[in-house]
Amino acid sequence: MAEKFSVKKGDKVVVLAGKDKGRKGEVVRVIREDRRAIVSGVNMVKRHTKQSQTEQGGIVEKEASIDLSNIALQDPKDGKATRVGYKFLDDGRKVRFSKRSGEVIDI
Repeated sequence: MAEKFSVKKGDKVVVLAGKDKGRKGEVVRVIREDRRAIVSGVNMVKRHTKQSQTEQGGIVEKEASIDLSNIALQDPKDGKATRVGYKFLDDGRKVRFSKRSGEVIDI
């Protein structure tokens, strides 16, 4: 059975733990099978790459994945970390909302 995650690609998140605690960024990719996400500008690592016909070699800095338990959605109102709830709108759509402010996240 597929597991439900509270973060999606494009969401603004806050890092809760680790070397980048408190930093904010946007989710670039969610890796469902490993319960991890890649967040832009967070958890940067250096990778040594070999030169190829298309790319220059050298030391490249890129984002590494971060565990989903270490990130939380950013509240649309005040920008702080929030938990996520689900509710149905009057027109029947299921949306995510911020438990902190009650603000709807999906529009």
